[in-house]
Order: sequence, then C-alpha cells, then structure tokens
Amino acid sequence: MKKFWLACFAITLSAQQPESGQALLAGRELLDTYQRVIQLMESTTVSVPELARAGAPLIENARQAFTNVRTTPADAVSNYAFLTNLRAYLALSDAVPKPFPFSIEEQKQFNDLRDALVRTESHFRALIELKDRQLRSPDRDNLARYGEMDSRTPPAQADKLRVVLLGDSITDGWRLNEYFPDRDFINRGISGQITGQMLGRMEPDVIKLQPAIMLVLGGTNDIARGVPVSTIEDNLTAIADLAEFHQIKVILASVLPVSDYHKDVNPSYEMTRTRPPATIRALNDWMKAFCARRDFTYLDYYSQMVDADGYLKADIADDGLHPNGQGYRIMAPLALAAIDKAAAVEPAPKPKKHRLFGKSAALLP
Repeated sequence: MKKFWLACFAITLSAQQPESGQALLAGRELLDTYQRVIQLMESTTVSVPELARAGAPLIENARQAFTNVRTTPADAVSNYAFLTNLRAYLALSDAVPKPFPFSIEEQKQFNDLRDALVRTESHFRALIELKDRQLRSPDRDNLARYGEMDSRTPPAQADKLRVVLLGDSITDGWRLNEYFPDRDFINRGISGQITGQMLGRMEPDVIKLQPAIMLVLGGTNDIARGVPVSTIEDNLTAIADLAEFHQIKVILASVLPVSDYHKDVNPSYEMTRTRPPATIRALNDWMKAFCARRDFTYLDYYSQMVDADGYLKADIADDGLHPNGQGYRIMAPLALAAIDKAAAVEPAPKPKKHRLFGKSAALLP
C-alpha cells in the first residue's frame, strides 16, 4: 500500500542488458543504482584529477536530478537529466588525460560506471515506453478495474443505506468490511488516480450502482502531478453535479496532510516536495466553502490527522502519505458521522438542468 506509486517499477532486471520492456528498475533498486553512480563519479575524480575540476558541474547536476527522482521516481525529465549528465561525464573522462600507470582497480571504477550507463539507458527507454502505453491506453480511467464487479453488484436493499466511496489509493487500501461490518459500503478507490479519472468513472462505478450517498476522497495525486488547483476544483464540481442530478447525496472529504517524517527509511517518503501543505490547505478551504454553498457534507479528516507543525502525524502513516491501521481508525468514525449527517438531509428536488463544470447545460429529454 505505502509503495503503491512505485509498483510500476517492480520488474526484475536481468544481468545482461535487458529488453526495453523489462528494464524498469524497482523502486529501491532504482535509488540504489543512481546512488552508486554518484559514488562512482565522485571516486573517479580522485584517480583522475582533471575530472575533479571539469566534472564537478556534471556531478552536481546528477545529484540534483537524483534528489528529484527520489521524490518522483517516474518523472521522465529528472531521469533524463540524470542520464545525460552521466553520459557527459563519461565522455569527459575519455577526453581528459589519465595518470600512468593506471591501476586495474581504477579502471574497474570506470567500467562499472559504463555498466551503470547501460542500465540507466535501458531504464529510461522502458520508462518512456511505459508512459507512451499509458497515453495510448484505450482505458485511461481504468474502467476495467471494477467492470465485472459493477455488473455483478445487486440492487441496493431498501433497509440498507448504500454508500459508494470513490477515491485513490487511500480509499483503495481501506478494508471497509473490517471498519464498517454489515454495511452496504462499496469501495471504488483506484491507486494513483487523479480527480479527472474519478470523474470518468462516475457512470459505471457510482451512478449505475444507485447509492444513496457518494463519499469522494481525491486530489492528493493531482497536487503531486502539478494539476492546477482550479482544475481539481472543476473536476470535483463536475463529480458533485453528476451525483446531485442523479439524487445521490454528496460527501467531499478533505485531502489528508502529508509529512517527511519517514524519509530516512526511504527517500521517496519525502512527501511535502510534491504535495506542499499550503496547496493541500487551499484545496480543503475551497472544498469546505463549496460544500457549504451547495448544501453538501464536508468531511474533515485533515484537522484530526494533522500535528502541531502542520504535517500528517508520524504514527498514523508509515510513509507520510497513506494511513496505516491507526490512521484508518481515526478516519472511520469521522466518515460514519459524515454519512449519518448526509443521510439525515432531505434530498433536493431533481434539477431540471445539469450543472457541468459549474455551468448550466440543458439536458436532452
């Protein structure tokens, strides 16, 4: 769960140069490989003094690219920056004179660096191919994930309140039957999704299931990918509009805080670089005001999970982002209280017009 965004890298490398489709480095292996490259670049400047001066900018560039990759392993720009600086460093090492005699051990360091270049090039090609496949995917929103389950879901029972939880990995990893036994609560979370993809899943994963209530938790991945807050707001508005038109009561949950408390365990757990706390607060402020304006229910996870310094409490998440069991135990009663509150609200009359992205559009009869 806590390493879900690295799952696409969990493919084993062969000892020889692999096919590009098999070259993606696993999350920890990627970081170890890049760290080893920097160590080799630094150590070879000792054996070739000319490199210490001429190669210093390239080593510093590689360090900066590595810092970015630690936070966002799938960032193609940072991976490419690392690769190009490694290439340039090796080209420079071939151009500068080497001392004589040049020991076998010193030569081995350069050989290891060239092997690392082959590995890094293979990884980058595979990363680009993966991104290209994702862009060309006929199922951008991953409708297939719950397609069969949706078709087999029976109609809601009159004596049981049906609630659909739409979201990303935080919802996906939540074992609802353990926290809400004997409830008709349906999990429709998909790890890594942004709000635009959740909007694309509204018809099959929410509306067709005919819930009384929809609880949406999304936005953290949008922030991490640099999606403008205004776009996230538009997506959440459209999701709420669709639910309201189909007389599904709306609960919008605050984005959870994040922290860097566990980055010593794994550098990729430094969450605030890509999910700035100020951006999270701004989105939550908008969400709260939006719910008040539209008579929706606002579910405030944030204030119960943030510490005095403005970060996700260290003991309720193991990676600074995803709740652990203790985190979900905080969330469960808050969610249940919001669901009970929404259930008690009288349903609004079905609108004659459907507001999409905040604008009225006449519906066909």
